[in-house]
Amino acid sequence: MEWINRYVDQPLLDGAANWLRSWHIYSGQPPERLEPAWHLAVLLFLLIAAEHFLRGSGLLVSVSALIMLALPSLWKLLCSMKKADLYGLREYARLRTHAFARREAEWSVRMTVLFMSASLPFFAGSGDSVGAYFLFGASIWFVLTAPVKFYLQAAEPPEPHEGDRSFRNAVEFR
Repeated sequence: MEWINRYVDQPLLDGAANWLRSWHIYSGQPPERLEPAWHLAVLLFLLIAAEHFLRGSGLLVSVSALIMLALPSLWKLLCSMKKADLYGLREYARLRTHAFARREAEWSVRMTVLFMSASLPFFAGSGDSVGAYFLFGASIWFVLTAPVKFYLQAAEPPEPHEGDRSFRNAVEFR
């Protein structure tokens, strides 16, 4: 277990923390908006792929499913847009506390989701080509969203001043 924690879980947590930090620095957005934005980007990719590979009722069912999958992320983004874009010490402390609690409590859940996401595309087979495309798209959706969600929730959030351009300019040495 130490090997899995050291060489699999911890590098993925560090990568998620770096991703949150980069998101916050380059977009100036709070880190909570990364997960729904990523989810919507994956769904957009799958919508383009569905339009390319499917026709008729298979396309209609796939587009309907993708729209239903997008609604919670859209709702989360809209609700977060209503709040002020302030990401300060209070939000940082709250996110850091939640991330630490999730990091310790949900280790086995993260490993299960990671294992399932690695093996799920191999089980997505069907005799019907439309069904096979639909199952393959569903497995791609799961692979690209479920582990990302769990690792972003357990990752160390960026410090509030990292996205502040005036702070970066004041501290930079030229």
